Amino acid sequence: MKNIIKCAVAAVLLIGVAIGMISFSRKSGSHQEMVNLLSQLSKENYNQKNSFCPEVKYAALDSILKAGGLDRNLDVLYSKAELALEVGKEQESVDAYNYLVNHVDYMALNQIMPDVGIAFMRLGERTNCMLNHTGSSCIFPIKGDGVHIQQTGSKKAIDTYQAVLKANPSDLQSRWLLNIAYMTLGQYPQAVPKQFLISGLDADEGQRLKPFVDVASGLDLNINGRAGGVIADDFNNDGYIDIVTSGWDLQDPMHYFQNNKDGTFSNLTESSGLTGITGGLNIQQTDYNNDGKLDIFVLRGAWLTNGFGNQPSSLLRNNGDGTFTDVTTEAGLLYFHPTQTATWADFNNDGWVDVFIGAENLPTAIEGGQHRCMLYINNQNGTFTNIAAKAHCDVAEFVKGVTSADYDHDGLPDVFLSTMNGNKHLLKNITKPGGMVDFKDVSAEAGLADNHERSFTTWFFDYDNDGWQDIVVSDYNFTTSLGYYSAAAAMGKPVPHAGNVFLYHNNHNGKFTDVTVEAGLDKVVFSMGGNFGDIDNDGYPDMYFGTGNPDFKSLVPNKLFRNVGGKRFADVTTSSRLGNLQKGHGIAFADFRNTGIQDIYAEMGGAYKGDSYTSSLYMNPGQSDNNWISLKLEGVKANKAAIGSHIKLTFTENGIKRRVYRDVNSGGSFGSSPLQQEIGIGQATVIDELEITWAGSKTVQRFKNINPNQFLDITEGIDLLKPKQLTKLTYKNKKGVAVCMPAMAGSKQD
Repeated sequence: MKNIIKCAVAAVLLIGVAIGMISFSRKSGSHQEMVNLLSQLSKENYNQKNSFCPEVKYAALDSILKAGGLDRNLDVLYSKAELALEVGKEQESVDAYNYLVNHVDYMALNQIMPDVGIAFMRLGERTNCMLNHTGSSCIFPIKGDGVHIQQTGSKKAIDTYQAVLKANPSDLQSRWLLNIAYMTLGQYPQAVPKQFLISGLDADEGQRLKPFVDVASGLDLNINGRAGGVIADDFNNDGYIDIVTSGWDLQDPMHYFQNNKDGTFSNLTESSGLTGITGGLNIQQTDYNNDGKLDIFVLRGAWLTNGFGNQPSSLLRNNGDGTFTDVTTEAGLLYFHPTQTATWADFNNDGWVDVFIGAENLPTAIEGGQHRCMLYINNQNGTFTNIAAKAHCDVAEFVKGVTSADYDHDGLPDVFLSTMNGNKHLLKNITKPGGMVDFKDVSAEAGLADNHERSFTTWFFDYDNDGWQDIVVSDYNFTTSLGYYSAAAAMGKPVPHAGNVFLYHNNHNGKFTDVTVEAGLDKVVFSMGGNFGDIDNDGYPDMYFGTGNPDFKSLVPNKLFRNVGGKRFADVTTSSRLGNLQKGHGIAFADFRNTGIQDIYAEMGGAYKGDSYTSSLYMNPGQSDNNWISLKLEGVKANKAAIGSHIKLTFTENGIKRRVYRDVNSGGSFGSSPLQQEIGIGQATVIDELEITWAGSKTVQRFKNINPNQFLDITEGIDLLKPKQLTKLTYKNKKGVAVCMPAMAGSKQD
């Protein structure tokens, strides 16, 4: 029936508006001109050919139904029911499906029943998780305040999915959603029919954490939006971490939340000049002009086909007075290519950060033109020049992730690309001293060319503290909704190469070894965003992933993996209470409270207005009494933000000599943690040596016998550690009342 419907709808939805070409003067650096451009593009994206603009299609179908009546347009009504979910009209979707259930034949009924079920599920989520949101809403496994008060939607979904499963017991997607529906009523597992029960969904993996608590609502940080990015960093140089967010659609605003230094945040979006700077599935901080003030880079156009993704990115200059100005055009960064991923690094070691941008080249979307990766070299005068073709790095694939690090210790930052084509590219920087930047694709010889699964989130990090950068890259290969894979994994059925996280260990000789299975990461995840931090200050980086895809049935939890001594990763999603079932994207780990404990900000929401959701700030109760150090580096010969500089800590913990390594960067490829490096050192009571190798200049500085649990500023070439006195904060709600951990948040770590 679905194919018939699609043909019928195609016949009645006439394409009336062509994509206009945008004329934009490269001579004007006007901030307002970018605002106007984004507004114009947003209007042009309101088009039936734009697959992520259901609103215009919904309006057309509604007109057809009003003119012709329901009985004569069942196919159109079915499409309206689907689109109603995408535009956020759940009750209209349910009403349309109810009509269809009573008017279609038996064969068609069997085909649409899973869609009926998800409509009821979404209605339940709207009336509970969104309109009556609590910190436990949609946290998997659902319990406590997450149990629905308004239960009609879930009860109807249960009836629907039971009927589906009686007709087709092998429908694992519906089985997964049935079990979740019972959770929303507080009736899992006891009330789930035995033949449909997926047991163990509320169990831990042996490792246990004290649960995090979502405090975003009390702090007015719970933005209701679509998928987007987040930056956690200090934008006004007062030592306290602020938050900037974005949403992927050109109607989605950015937000700037300034840390008030008293446990609260103020929304300064309007006064900061960000009003009208819309869109951005990903955002990153940088200091492109070496003035010591963090700027913002906004990436747009990802996933959009037929030319709708031909959008500009934005470089927003931090003016140092609480405002930002779009300088994209005057910086020479104006382009019209779909992207959501980039990496800032000093690729030619001249002391100024450059930017490599991964473009999405879709071979089937001829109308949008060809899109190649870009490498913009910093001209040291506020402008950039794209030399990607000359540097042999203008890859023309569907690039979804870009990350950089000096993986081979030759003093030059290299680049790794993940793609939806299935190829993974390791681009070795072979720039000669004084020469033009150049790269060589060494994927095959590095052992990274055998895996041809589609991939997404990626980053370099040293997960085992051996001093060499390893690679994480998330598989994004699927042929059905993600609920199917989650059910199969929970039931012990094989799920080969579907959504797990690949881990490649650096062999110290230019090659990598796939250690995914040994590290315990061969699990269903399906990451759309992610980052790493150290939630327990043991010195080993942990990982948190935002999950999902645009399908409403892909109701799968975000995932937290705890690093166990650099040997393996344990899935601690259940006990941590971080398994948000809604779509997750940008992730940032940061010590917002100056306690040495990293909390996690997660930008939530899907691709459609109907899949928008409130973002979360997960407060970490503290998982240990481990010690820590926080380091903010300032380059002199190196770039001012010290991006790409290497940190090595040496200390003795319980009689054992240890080393911890960090590179200065913002972490994962989707979501930006502070450039200030927040590093755990376990039970060590003194840091024997801190060694910094400064990016670009390769200058090495060493400091001895440093006390832990303090914030230090370090300037290249000055052999003096500058302690920073910051107030320890307690989060406070809008009434000034402290936001505390609930009494139940006390399960001891095993």
